[in-house]
Amino acid sequence: MTAVLQVALDMMHLKRALAIGKEAVQGGADWVEVGTPLLKSEGAEAIRAMRKAFPDRTIVADMKTMDVGGFEVEIAVKAGADVVTVMGLADDATISESVLTARRYGAKVMVDLMNVPDKKARAIRSAELGAGYVCLHVGIDEQMHGRVSPTELVRGVVGAVSVPVAVAGGINQANVRDFVRAGASVIIVGGAIIKAEDVRSAAKEVKKAMVSGKRGAKAISKKYGMDELYDAFSKASTPNIADAQHKRGVMVDIHPHIAHGKRMVGRALTVQTAGGDWAKPVEAIDRAKDGDVIVIDVGGSGVAVWGELASISAKLKGVRGVVIDGAARDIETILDIGFPCFSKLVVPHAGEPKGYGGIGHEIVCGGQVVRSGDWIVGDENGVIVVPQESAVEVANRAVDVYERENRIREEIRRGGTLSSVQELEKWEQVR
Repeated sequence: MTAVLQVALDMMHLKRALAIGKEAVQGGADWVEVGTPLLKSEGAEAIRAMRKAFPDRTIVADMKTMDVGGFEVEIAVKAGADVVTVMGLADDATISESVLTARRYGAKVMVDLMNVPDKKARAIRSAELGAGYVCLHVGIDEQMHGRVSPTELVRGVVGAVSVPVAVAGGINQANVRDFVRAGASVIIVGGAIIKAEDVRSAAKEVKKAMVSGKRGAKAISKKYGMDELYDAFSKASTPNIADAQHKRGVMVDIHPHIAHGKRMVGRALTVQTAGGDWAKPVEAIDRAKDGDVIVIDVGGSGVAVWGELASISAKLKGVRGVVIDGAARDIETILDIGFPCFSKLVVPHAGEPKGYGGIGHEIVCGGQVVRSGDWIVGDENGVIVVPQESAVEVANRAVDVYERENRIREEIRRGGTLSSVQELEKWEQVR
């Protein structure tokens, strides 16, 4: 079969999903998926609504069934689904019952191989059990670690089974052609379409790349790897990162001294020193690498350990900024040269270079533990630290927050309000 584009409406609100689905179909989406979050928030009524809105499109109910397959498939197909997903991790009996029930109603089962250890073997067995499709799926949480389905795996599964192979997870305008070339018949795209400000154009770009075999010019919902973290953190704001990190990592009482729109991103080089002793902070400039942020623990001291000359030296060395749990001075010059500086205090007087403390130690700055190598991001909202071990996941989640907010911003511009777009009254927590 010619590859079809399936738009995954993984959303909470039916009203928003219908509007975005309409734009996606106008942009060329062939199949419309009622995503699992939408099914859980709105129930089978979401399937009925999509069937009514898109009578000429294949409707996929992403039920992710694990048990009582026949019963759940019956619910979905009676509501209007043409294809229902069942998890490959489910028992053979669950898949078999799902297939038999789907056949009674003229529908098909797609077996989702997410988290299945031997995907090829399970795909073969799913086809033997009567599945209409198998799906190589990298889940959203797994994508946040920078992973997408390897095209070699897609080719291997396509060559091993006689049923069409779907692929999902991290697919966007830039990489979709690779999955088509690998033989995937169903291309499932979520974030790269539904997070776009212009959903119609985003879907059109994906479809164009599928047909032409050329990479799209602009990719939405890109997943970043370890060597791309500077780009990812440069895209997201500290509020985005705070949301992605569940409010952790935010430095308290550390204030920005930067120009409007300026942002600081880099790896921490830590310094510990005593009140007023600016020897180690200045020596750290010589040890710093291009892209570092110097983070100084002075215990909140009110005597400056950083100023104009240190900032000039650091900027010329390629240091991206400084964060001080203590005091800085010469702020007007620091602003003039465009060197990002964040400090607890601003004072006119400095101390003396005595040489106490050290460089590269674990410190506490703004109430947060910081180690050399952790990621430091600062903007007009403040400073946040991201532990190096979780940096890839946090960066991808932060960019996801940023892109989802872009779409909400566009819906507000079209005449909504934040409350109406998010349907806050409907979704307030029930006590």
